[in-house]
Amino acid sequence: MKIPIYQVDAFTDVPFRGNPAAVVILDHWLEDDVLQAIAAENNLSETAFVIPDTSVAKLRWFTPSIEVDLCGHATLATAHVLFRDLPSCDTIAFDTKSGRLNVSRDGDWLTLDFPARLATPTAFTVELVRALNVTPREVLIVEASKRLVAVLHLDEQVRRLKPDMARVAALDAQGVYVTAAASDVDFVSRVFLPKRGIAEDPVTGAAHCTLVPYWASRLGKTRLTAKQVSARGGDLVCELRGERVAISGKAVDYLRGEISIGV
Repeated sequence: MKIPIYQVDAFTDVPFRGNPAAVVILDHWLEDDVLQAIAAENNLSETAFVIPDTSVAKLRWFTPSIEVDLCGHATLATAHVLFRDLPSCDTIAFDTKSGRLNVSRDGDWLTLDFPARLATPTAFTVELVRALNVTPREVLIVEASKRLVAVLHLDEQVRRLKPDMARVAALDAQGVYVTAAASDVDFVSRVFLPKRGIAEDPVTGAAHCTLVPYWASRLGKTRLTAKQVSARGGDLVCELRGERVAISGKAVDYLRGEISIGV
């Protein structure tokens, strides 16, 4: 069986930046263990598997170790691939574990329509301080996904952060978003997800489902510019729309090929 595969750098307009995602085009679902094996073989933070359809495409996301219920950059990458064959279409709908998700395009910009995931204040622990090697000004938790949000005093603290990844993995949380207000954009962030097999995720659309509502409230504005300041880096333009978050970015091709497996 020959299966088309693409690799796309998302949330960037130049190669070798943003977050790379694999996009695998299927005409039917393979067994879950095969999907997981492909994602592990790709060894990217996310592999998207999509069954295209003229009305609603079916979409799933896998890290090298688990299936996840929401992924922004791999959704952006998938839409980037599918839009190529849909010159007159400006919106693609996906059926996912997080419900119906739409991606629209305006020139080179693609916009994800994702659910807002609010965070609530929580006490920070000694374990979190030791894991991050910094004391946050505020800590919140996203109950739905068990992610912690550590708000730091300065954007330079986010940029220079060197967490102890073993301690991050040992926290009673599925991951940590670290963020701060910034001067060149509204806010910066980094995302650490070692329990998902991802030490640091380069650019994380799903994290902005939480970060955008938080910073919209803090800064008193609904349209925000953001930068994820990982080594690869990525740029996002976001807007809070009630219970939804619009997350916009660009994407560029890196490679296309075929998977050859006997299934």
